Amino acid sequence: MLELAVLGLLKERTMHGYQLKKRLSDTLGAFWQVSYGSLYPALKRLQREGAVEMVFSKGEVGRRKNVYRVTTQGEQLFQTLLEETGSEAGEDHKFQIRLAFFRYLRPETRIGVLERRRAYLQGRLAQLERSFSDYRERSDGYTLSLMRHGVDAVEHDITWLDGLIDAERRNTRTTAGARRPARAPRTRATRTNRPTPSPVPQKENA
Repeated sequence: MLELAVLGLLKERTMHGYQLKKRLSDTLGAFWQVSYGSLYPALKRLQREGAVEMVFSKGEVGRRKNVYRVTTQGEQLFQTLLEETGSEAGEDHKFQIRLAFFRYLRPETRIGVLERRRAYLQGRLAQLERSFSDYRERSDGYTLSLMRHGVDAVEHDITWLDGLIDAERRNTRTTAGARRPARAPRTRATRTNRPTPSPVPQKENA
């Protein structure tokens, strides 16, 4: 998933290692910390695969910095990785990384990812509620409070996902409606104008 995140950020602009590390921390740092020890080996792997390449620029004091940019092959790899479906619904950081680049997915794919995540969380919620019920009589107040907090957090995430799914479906309907050609206004049928017959000349009285 680190390769997916790196390619997604390099799609936006070229960056050197420090900038890339900072953007990863700013974007994903709330749930996933990336170290230089994992970032640079990932960049090397992507270079060997032809997905990224290095260009060189001089820093403020004349030092040459390695600047990375995504290649056409890297663009294709990014899209492949982003559209892959698997166990990401049950792994928080994988789902969140994919969500960070949702704008590059088709609407129907986004809805599918969100629905799989919601189904997973609904299963997790049922399990947590069973555990809370089983231990209610045997646990102290602090443990029960912690378990209740876990239940509340999952319920909150499910509500959040419901909102995202509803918004995606509304947008999909709106987009489909905008593409549908407008019907021509229905008009009342008009009678065909027939030529007026010439008047028959009247005979004069003798």
